Amino acid sequence: MIRTGSKQYRVSPGDVITVEKLERQVGEELDFDDVLLFHDGKKVVTKSEDLGRVRVKGEVIEQGRSKKIIVFKYRPKKGYRRKKGHRQQLTKVRIKDIIFSS
Repeated sequence: MIRTGSKQYRVSPGDVITVEKLERQVGEELDFDDVLLFHDGKKVVTKSEDLGRVRVKGEVIEQGRSKKIIVFKYRPKKGYRRKKGHRQQLTKVRIKDIIFSS
């Protein structure tokens, strides 16, 4: 389990995750250092000193934006209306490998 962009993601090698925008080019590799939990099928690692030895490697496969959401505010009987749109910038990352150095 990793944390990026103030959100947590459960990942394994081969997964494709969509995270908040990372300043990387398409095809560039990156490491996720903020690992919260490591489990390899036999043991579970949760201690912070042991998690410091876990590296999650990924590759940026796409930069894009999400679907547009509309934010509409109004006050009844007052004539107050505000309409705004928002599209969050996103990055798709393929998890290549999870390395635990003993």
